[in-house]
Amino acid sequence: MNKKFLIGIAGALMSVSLVACGSKNVAVTNAGNITQSDYYNHIKNTPSSKKMLQQMILDKILNKKYGNKISSKDINDRFAKLQSQYGSKAQLDASLQQQGYTEKTAKNVIKSNLLLQTALKDHISYSNKDLENQFKSFEPKITVNEILVSDKDTANKVTEQLNSKKGKNFAELAKKYSKDTSNKNNGGRLDAFDNTNINIDPAFVKAAYKLSNGEYTKEPVKTRAGYQIIQMVNHPKKGSSYKEYTSELKEQIAQKKMQDPTFTEGVVSKVLKNGGVEIKDADLKNILSSFLNNSNK
Repeated sequence: MNKKFLIGIAGALMSVSLVACGSKNVAVTNAGNITQSDYYNHIKNTPSSKKMLQQMILDKILNKKYGNKISSKDINDRFAKLQSQYGSKAQLDASLQQQGYTEKTAKNVIKSNLLLQTALKDHISYSNKDLENQFKSFEPKITVNEILVSDKDTANKVTEQLNSKKGKNFAELAKKYSKDTSNKNNGGRLDAFDNTNINIDPAFVKAAYKLSNGEYTKEPVKTRAGYQIIQMVNHPKKGSSYKEYTSELKEQIAQKKMQDPTFTEGVVSKVLKNGGVEIKDADLKNILSSFLNNSNK
């Protein structure tokens, strides 16, 4: 059984759905009718339907305990951020449609993710030793501007214009050349990030952290997205004590924990075990057995 519950937008939101048993017709043909009961019995033991039922049960339990901590604004903000990554609503809608999503079902997935993340964080404890160990590799968040282009020749052209005595400023060049439609009209500004961010190319993070305030990379940085020129906006100096960064360190520890499948499965097992789940369909009675019997719970 697949134990991996939805964590990102790429997780599968199955197009099939379980319906209540009944005699109402789902489809009528000249060869006979297909009732709700027929349909349910046909699909209920398929892997996709089992996975969906597992997700529905987990969501139901998580929503009861943590639903009041997830606002519509939280969901809409995540969706808006996803849209900015695609450049426009039309591009996002096209991508969602290709994957079998609508805006509504995509937001349902986002809510599932937020509920699970809230539950995971609720099961994390932070000792002083944990914070001290995390502090050893900790770097404060930095803020940068970037220009993204698809080829090295264009990247070199941008760099040459930055280096020339009468060169244009970074914001002008970002607006003219950058392929990143989410920030090209804002000087190429990215949200602040730290050295543990897994959503940013490691080569980009490494190059950025070498820069001082006002500096930019003298050579284009090759990343998964293409070629990027980076300008440092704010690079804070690291303090001497972990106590100055307690909230940031806790967030980094939490992010690391949430990437650990063993930890995630253990929390899910605990949530389901305490959820008072009772499976009424005998054919599906073992649908949660691998979670409830998880030795990590």
